Amino acid sequence: MAHLFLVKDIAFQAGLSTATVDRVLNGRPGVRRQTEMRVKAAIAELEKQQAGAIGSGRTLAIDIVMETPQRFSDAVRAAFEAEMATFLPGVFRCRFHFAEVMKPAELVQLLDRIRLRGTHGIVLKAPDVAEVAAAVARADAAGIPVVTLVTDLPNSARIAYAGADNRAAGETAAYLIGEFLGAGGGKVLVTLSSGRFRGEEEREIGFRRVIRARYPDIGITEISEGHGTDAATGTLAAAALAADPTINAVYSIGGGNRAVLAAFDAAKRPVRVFVAHDLDADNRALLAARRIGFVLHHDLRTDARSAFRAIMSRATALPRAVTPSLSSVEIVTPYNMPAAD
Repeated sequence: MAHLFLVKDIAFQAGLSTATVDRVLNGRPGVRRQTEMRVKAAIAELEKQQAGAIGSGRTLAIDIVMETPQRFSDAVRAAFEAEMATFLPGVFRCRFHFAEVMKPAELVQLLDRIRLRGTHGIVLKAPDVAEVAAAVARADAAGIPVVTLVTDLPNSARIAYAGADNRAAGETAAYLIGEFLGAGGGKVLVTLSSGRFRGEEEREIGFRRVIRARYPDIGITEISEGHGTDAATGTLAAAALAADPTINAVYSIGGGNRAVLAAFDAAKRPVRVFVAHDLDADNRALLAARRIGFVLHHDLRTDARSAFRAIMSRATALPRAVTPSLSSVEIVTPYNMPAAD
């Protein structure tokens, strides 16, 4: 398998041992097809990163670490790759580490591996738990800046947060649903991927506050721990619908929207209004098909730019750190959906 990279770099990108990568590269027996595909994907990713790092000036290699469904990680990857080109000649090289579900211990292990290997910065979407905060503190003590993305770790040593005002986003969802349902009221199914994410918690807090204050005739049923995956989220949604015949609206904080809609279809139940987050490929298709009514969207390229600038300010020892501003939340309908990048 032809390549121009060190075995340790391929192993790190693939999340495999150097011995395993060496076996794959040299065509030795006893290697699973899945492992071979991981190595090939890692080499392709490194080639892509190398091509993006052409230009003069200093290259800053950073690591993007996220626990998130693939549909969102795809959107984040596209945003960061698009923004990398705008920073020439101060080139960023991004190494992506994505998983749909990670145990805290696995995430901490990955962060510690990155710290020991070396990096100019970490952009992190992770649950707000003590173990992760401790790993962030170890990175900071090693001189590695950490920027949280989309969901914050406010009690950690991260240097900045890049993302939207999640509480305001939840309040906006409450306003849209409350005004749509009107005096007739109803009950909203609120879906979270996991209660461990601070950003999702803040969206829910904002949503509940406005519903309680302005729309007291609207009830709320919550499901959580589906991790944004269709299978688990769909099962949770189906159970909620079976238990409560009054649910007639959805505020999707954590994703899995196709599965939620399928649960309503299977139960032969209408959805009067559906508010979702993020213009990923699934939500674009559902919005265009009028299966969902509103998407609360913020520009991931703005978030990527903020993260790059915060890390650059630390890497270049600027006398004053860059504090990213929150990205604005836009209400997107089928009639004002921006073109895909």
